[in-house]
Amino acid sequence: MDFISESALQFAVAVLLAGPGLVHAQDERPASADTTASADRPLAAAERNVTRAVNVVRQLELDTRMHPLLGAAKGIFIVPAYKRAAVGIGAEGGTGLLLVKRDGGSWSQPVFYNTGSLSLGLQAGVQGGALAFVLNNQKAVDAFLKKTSVSLSATAGLTIMNWNRMVEGSARAGDVVAWADSKGLFGDAATVELNGVRYSQNLNNAYYRRTLSASEIIGGKTSNPQSSLLVDALASSAR
Repeated sequence: MDFISESALQFAVAVLLAGPGLVHAQDERPASADTTASADRPLAAAERNVTRAVNVVRQLELDTRMHPLLGAAKGIFIVPAYKRAAVGIGAEGGTGLLLVKRDGGSWSQPVFYNTGSLSLGLQAGVQGGALAFVLNNQKAVDAFLKKTSVSLSATAGLTIMNWNRMVEGSARAGDVVAWADSKGLFGDAATVELNGVRYSQNLNNAYYRRTLSASEIIGGKTSNPQSSLLVDALASSAR
């Protein structure tokens, strides 16, 4: 008979006494959660939307009629990828970025918002697309800074004009000019409304790695180098 060490014999006895629970104890041990990936998701989402917003600004720049409008604008709210399925009360249409023009003519860092629903003009069958709302005056900018829930609508005291229906020279008549990369997105609506826009503390905290208000971000208390392409693209399009 082969020699069995004392330690091996003791282990065998322990297994017999403990039953199958000892054998499978390691299998039953809960796996440690990987929090790194989930923690990085808001940052990745914010960076992705900044990159997409650059493409939207470049589309705006292709329309030479947009240049003087952006040159005189007080701010812009860009929704790089509006979701068609968001039509309806309380629905979320995606992420929006607010940038405000400072007194010297430079543009602020982006402020992230969760967008609500388009209530007028969206045509059946359109799958969504990119949106941009040019803020013509301080009243339109203040709508984002003074309330927890923003509405770009007549009921909020703002005149929102559809860029696709603009005649030359009339764009500055409204508080906000709404642009879409698909003409069918707004259809023939004379005005467009966007409701339920809310400050995204989650995305702003992730992007700037600290807790700040929209006013503080716009005021220059923080920055992220990744947004430089977006800020530069806006500066270029407004010339």
